[in-house]
Amino acid sequence: MVKVQAQGKTFECDRGANLREVLLKNDIDLYNGNAKVINCHGLGTCGTCAVTVEGEVSESQWREKARLSVPPHSSASNRRLSCQTKVLGDIKVTKYDGFWGQGSETVWKPQA
Repeated sequence: MVKVQAQGKTFECDRGANLREVLLKNDIDLYNGNAKVINCHGLGTCGTCAVTVEGEVSESQWREKARLSVPPHSSASNRRLSCQTKVLGDIKVTKYDGFWGQGSETVWKPQA
């Protein structure tokens, strides 16, 4: 089991688990605004589940690289699509503002 930190919470998951599924299973609010309804449900085509990840995760594959190279994302950013990312070790996940999570302000605030 590996540890995941997100939205002020810490929980465990199996090594190799899909990050999007892990976050949603643990009641992490992954989508901003209407993206909660309008998203690709894990196909890697919409880009609304973009997050930054610190720690050991799978390498980006062609689908994720292609989607993150199209505006409003940028291939120069360090965002990952949670639906295309496998958790390989302990990680910390951060979500940013904007419909696609492309903003610069952190959405998840530490809980008191």
